[in-house]
Amino acid sequence: MAKKLKKRVKMDTGFKVENIVASANLKVELDLFNIAMKLDNVEYEPEQFPGAIMRLKDIGTTLLLFKNGKVICSGAKTKKQIGQSIRRAADVLQRFVTHV
Repeated sequence: MAKKLKKRVKMDTGFKVENIVASANLKVELDLFNIAMKLDNVEYEPEQFPGAIMRLKDIGTTLLLFKNGKVICSGAKTKKQIGQSIRRAADVLQRFVTHV
């Protein structure tokens, strides 16, 4: 019979926040085609993915923009970066709101 080894493994319980993902709803309809055509930091390939991808390099985040006004922010390491990213997106996207 094999003896079980009882060895305690030391675990480092420290951690570092690498990525926070947050969602927001701008409560407007967005014209993703127009946004991608006019903004250099936005890609939109609807045959690949239904959302547009907005990269905010200065903040270090990426936002997924959806036609229904929902936004997913990823890449943030702090709540402050999330707030900055969502506010920036809302300000920039204001002129692309589809009025029904």
